[in-house]
Amino acid sequence: MTTPVTIIGAGLGGLILARVLSRHGIPATVYEAEPSAGARTQGGQLDIHEYNGQRALDDAGLLDEFHAIIHRGGAAARILDGHGKLLLDEPDDGTSGRPEVLRGDLRRILVQSLPENTIQWGKKLAHVADLGDGRHELAFTDGSTARTELLVGADGAWSKVRPLLSDAKPDYVGTTLIETYLHDVDERHSASAGAVGHGAMYALAPGKGIVAHREAGNTLHTYVELNRSAEWIADIDFSDAAAATARIAAEFEGWAPALTALITDGETPLIPRMIHALPVGHRWDRVPGVTLLGDAAHLMPPAGEGGNLAMLDGAELAKAIAAHPDDIEAALAIHENAMFTRSAPEAADAHLMLEICLGDRAPFGLIDFLTGAHQGRQEESALS
Repeated sequence: MTTPVTIIGAGLGGLILARVLSRHGIPATVYEAEPSAGARTQGGQLDIHEYNGQRALDDAGLLDEFHAIIHRGGAAARILDGHGKLLLDEPDDGTSGRPEVLRGDLRRILVQSLPENTIQWGKKLAHVADLGDGRHELAFTDGSTARTELLVGADGAWSKVRPLLSDAKPDYVGTTLIETYLHDVDERHSASAGAVGHGAMYALAPGKGIVAHREAGNTLHTYVELNRSAEWIADIDFSDAAAATARIAAEFEGWAPALTALITDGETPLIPRMIHALPVGHRWDRVPGVTLLGDAAHLMPPAGEGGNLAMLDGAELAKAIAAHPDDIEAALAIHENAMFTRSAPEAADAHLMLEICLGDRAPFGLIDFLTGAHQGRQEESALS
């Protein structure tokens, strides 16, 4: 009989793992720190790629549900300079292999696909003890405990399971994203809505940028991108909304009002997201009874691949377990070797994408990347 699987974390990777296991008749329990599925907003839009995220959703039998939540038109992209001049406009013609969905909608269809009581909410992991022979004891902050013979850490950047396998810890990469929202934008923030367009907008300069996505519900979701030290970020009191907004907006003095309004008119408090990453090519030796997936295994800067890789990790791990029910160690080795191979180049590319977006040639590095052209230098000279 197949060993029941214990999954820490009800993110996309952990939920896909549980769903695909369920389709193979393999029991799983997901322990999640959040008290309920609706306890917090799950973040912004994700582009789900044909070659990894959509493959995982197909394995999960959820492609129809996925197609129903796609934000039509959301794959459009435009690039502006700081004066608001349009440098590149790529509309969404419906043929993109990377359609956009809200992370919260995607998580919802995954949660709803699982058998009742698969997810144990309000279970924040405090500590894991190695009991030997691949067995582990989990201690939760509510005082409860559980034992497992097959443990999967799908618990994100600051994984409590990772130390069983690796001493690696995420490091700050030197870039912080500062998040806010505008609502009812076509009526109340029409200039900013026009600048953003129907999908993603990138207004970039060396070391800084304003990036925004139009989301469902007439909403603009803004990420201010800044290459700044951890000390510089720590010096801002984000609990003082007015002072924090003024400090961040000052970094974009002289930029087009339609762009800076994405900061100054923000209708939610500014939230700093300091970007951390594990070493590129992070891996570990096989440890009986435990493995990782997603950000717990290969945390990298945001470049459109993290959620997709996590889902593919979950689906591929589930299939490996189903294919080797009597040799779980073989299944985990198959999973890890494949995951190490696909995640290392993606992590390297994610760091490169930061340089493309915020490096010395911004915004022309991103234009070249999106168009495959190498003619931006002439335009850059003319505009400088």
